[in-house]
Amino acid sequence: MEIQISIPGKPIAKKRPKFYRRGSFVGAYNAQETEEGKFQLLANSQIKLAEPLTGPIGLDCIFYMPIPSGTSKVKIDRMTKFDVPHVKRPDLDNLLKFVKDCLNGLVWWDDSQVARIEACKVYGSNPRTDITIIYEEVLP
Repeated sequence: MEIQISIPGKPIAKKRPKFYRRGSFVGAYNAQETEEGKFQLLANSQIKLAEPLTGPIGLDCIFYMPIPSGTSKVKIDRMTKFDVPHVKRPDLDNLLKFVKDCLNGLVWWDDSQVARIEACKVYGSNPRTDITIIYEEVLP
């Protein structure tokens, strides 16, 4: 079974938690709750699962990053043909971490079920995150 999801907008990377101090008490909070909620809402509207999947899962992600303004038409053409790799921030592993955390409890019970990952970040004229979830009893 394959599930395909496309989340429009600039791909989001997972950020570190923020900490605060009240007297001798130190607490932590997630500064990305709003972004995670929007991502989950968009993903949930495209997923038709009664309950999260169990067992091993394969994850394929393509992160289409926005083309910087002021880029020449020749370079834009090369970027959209994937001749120019995206080697700037955000890091690919932080982009994946955000996707995996957002899909916890929605597609799978825990992101430890993801047994195989294939991911890349490229420039695109339409920034988005394309996700393919592959669920089989036994992954290759």
